[in-house]
Amino acid sequence: MDLTPKEIVEYLDKYVISQKDAKKTIALALRTRYRRMQLSDELQHEITPKNILMIGSTGVGKTEISRRLAKMMKVPFIKVEASKYTEVGFVGRDVESMVRDLVINSVSIVKAEKEEENKEKIENYVINKIVEKLLPPLPESASESKKDDYQRLLEGMEKRVESGEMDDKIIEIEVDSNIQVEFADSNLPPEMIKVQESFTKVFSQLNKEDKKKEISVKDAKIMLRAEASAKLIDNNSINAEALRRAENGGIIFLDEIDKIALSEKSQGRNDPSKEGVQRDLLPIVEGSSITTKYGVINTDHILFIAAGAFHVSKPSDLIPELQGRFPLRVELESLTEDSLYQILTQTKNSLLKQYQALLSVEGMELIFDDEAVRAIAGLAHRANEITEDIGARRLHTVLEKILEDISFIADEYKDKEFVVTKELVHEKLDMVVEDDDLSRYIL
Repeated sequence: MDLTPKEIVEYLDKYVISQKDAKKTIALALRTRYRRMQLSDELQHEITPKNILMIGSTGVGKTEISRRLAKMMKVPFIKVEASKYTEVGFVGRDVESMVRDLVINSVSIVKAEKEEENKEKIENYVINKIVEKLLPPLPESASESKKDDYQRLLEGMEKRVESGEMDDKIIEIEVDSNIQVEFADSNLPPEMIKVQESFTKVFSQLNKEDKKKEISVKDAKIMLRAEASAKLIDNNSINAEALRRAENGGIIFLDEIDKIALSEKSQGRNDPSKEGVQRDLLPIVEGSSITTKYGVINTDHILFIAAGAFHVSKPSDLIPELQGRFPLRVELESLTEDSLYQILTQTKNSLLKQYQALLSVEGMELIFDDEAVRAIAGLAHRANEITEDIGARRLHTVLEKILEDISFIADEYKDKEFVVTKELVHEKLDMVVEDDDLSRYIL
């Protein structure tokens, strides 16, 4: 997490083209969180996160910026759509469930880290259990020479199990009935989840006689890893650490926030839940305590990043209290033809590289001529202008249309190369792009 704003922006530049203002704003917000953690406890409680409102059309990089940041910083992160929540009393998801989702994500991050730390112990446990089934232990009365032979056999078998040589062998293992099933439905109240888990424990105790199973060594490794993880890792310490991380480093990306804004056009419509969702969101964004199955979490220091296109409504259509909780506003610009070209050529793991890698599986070497890439960017930009502007997402549709026939007969190009030329791009797309009706349905 100890990255300067410049380093954060440099990382984002590898994945998101342009949008410098948005990158700078988010980089500063994250750095501020790091700075806060270095202060005294008294000051830490006083400094609240500066939530961000991102305004921009679909496909310009709003979600991608946030998703890449969370991946880089290894912090708990969830993306939710504001439009799927309803106020209390209406059928739909309760807004508090987004905080529970964040805690579940945090638990999975901490658990994965703990499993990585104990990887050697877990693997040893798994291999020992499997070898015990493949080589039954010698009786106590065995001679020393037999014990030496057995030890050599044991070491050889351990290596064979570890290498995967014995994966197809069928063995009988005992499944530990005390391993609990995780319930990840964050929309249920914690009390209801506890009731479900209690029933699971009762039924697992009743079914103790069915613990033995005959499965392959490969499947046994998976089951025994879960058993080893449950026995070797302390769940209470995982839950405590996960809550701490979610409270101090969690990010909730609230997409489509414009869909719950009441615009002047929708005032006459029956949208009783829209303002209700905003009012339900308010205490969570301002800071409140939410009960989860892992414990109580305070939302005071969770960073909220809201995003919306705001084509029909405006940020000022949100209730004033909610507007005040998103002090940092950043507007993302629409993508130009040059931006689309850079997305295709300069981003790490770009779409062109993805298609080249996919078709290399068939033995084909796919090459994109630079003029062809320029033409793809130009036609995608043109399609965005004459129909709905869906930003970089248009590139997916355009490339799929160009490569559809080539991909279908890729096996015929084994150990050969295929060059995508400007002429091919225009042949496939010119008629579709220029015909307004066709482009609305195909692109």
